[in-house]
Amino acid sequence: MTDFKNLRTFCSAAVLVAGLGLSACYLDVGEMRLETVKRIATPSFMLHREIPAAPFMLTVYERIHQKGSAATVYIEGDGVAWISKRRPSLDPTPKNPVSLHLASHDSSHNVIYMARPCQYSKMIEAGPCDPKYWTSDRFAPDVINSMDAALDNIKHKYGITEFNLVGFSGGGAVAALLTAERSDVATLRTVAGNIDHETLNRIHGVSQMPRSLNPVGVAASISDVPQHHFIGEWDEVVTPAVYDSFRRAAGASSCMRSSMVSKVNHETGWVNVWPELLAAPLDCLSE
Repeated sequence: MTDFKNLRTFCSAAVLVAGLGLSACYLDVGEMRLETVKRIATPSFMLHREIPAAPFMLTVYERIHQKGSAATVYIEGDGVAWISKRRPSLDPTPKNPVSLHLASHDSSHNVIYMARPCQYSKMIEAGPCDPKYWTSDRFAPDVINSMDAALDNIKHKYGITEFNLVGFSGGGAVAALLTAERSDVATLRTVAGNIDHETLNRIHGVSQMPRSLNPVGVAASISDVPQHHFIGEWDEVVTPAVYDSFRRAAGASSCMRSSMVSKVNHETGWVNVWPELLAAPLDCLSE
């Protein structure tokens, strides 16, 4: 922890002295985030791979022990999207990859972690990554199409028969939108899921994202997919009103469940209870 504090102090001074210092610090902080993800993935025997999914190159970590069967795919949140309300981040790579933490506690045969576009991608290099892809356009059609193409790649490489999707925060929106696009999604779980960004942005008084798809628009079409949405009792980012809006949009459904999880906030507390939440009911109730 001391090293991180010293680096932050150095970087703050460097920014004041010269812009060149900012680039050096950015690279060091980026390397720290990469080291974090490696330290989580390696003990869980999850192997790194880059998947070409135009226009992006997507980072995944995979543990495949049984080809030709189902796979559980964990989709990361928005990461470090903004430095402040008006300043987007240079790098959306998460400091705390919650979805990877959850994946590392999943004992299923086939577990895959999918980062979002432009995460873990050395953002200062030339490429397709514009800040709009982790701000205003984070759920735009080309983003969802890219994630969809990555699932196709995984399916064909390992003979995956069906997907169980798990999305954290903004990854919950991506998971819901992918469920609407595909016929091979067996189940859907969201963890602190931003499944109605219009409601969430209105609650927080920030700009809407008109170029981003909103899961409430597909809620009714996926209402027959078994799904469980987990809401944090102390979550002040994604509040229960977000799920309530999605649930109303879904209409009558016997396949949709939700649970208020005690003593967790938006990012912390989920890992300790995740094995228990994985065992929670996930099916369609009989009439």
